[in-house]
Amino acid sequence: MADENGTIRILLACGIGASSGFMAAGMRKCAKKQGLNVSVKAVSKSEAMEYADKIDVLLLGPHFAGEVPEYREKLAQHGVKVDSINPDYYAALDGESILKDAIALYHAA
Repeated sequence: MADENGTIRILLACGIGASSGFMAAGMRKCAKKQGLNVSVKAVSKSEAMEYADKIDVLLLGPHFAGEVPEYREKLAQHGVKVDSINPDYYAALDGESILKDAIALYHAA
């Protein structure tokens, strides 16, 4: 569920949040340019569960792809969709493609 303003809330989580911070900035820039109602925040993976009731989508860094099932289970009761970031998009800091994936994941059944 988006927030009361209809904003899709996306959280990126990686090791310490540095590279995901660059991606989040790129995603916000793309969203603004496209007029999309999204918020994007980046944190270290250790902080991700603190946002369980404040997000709609959690994208883990590709190096944590193996933990996606665990996070899906933990966040299911909060209705949060979880996946990992495409490694090619991550390596290229391709915020636009990551944003597209996050929105598609949000709308997936």
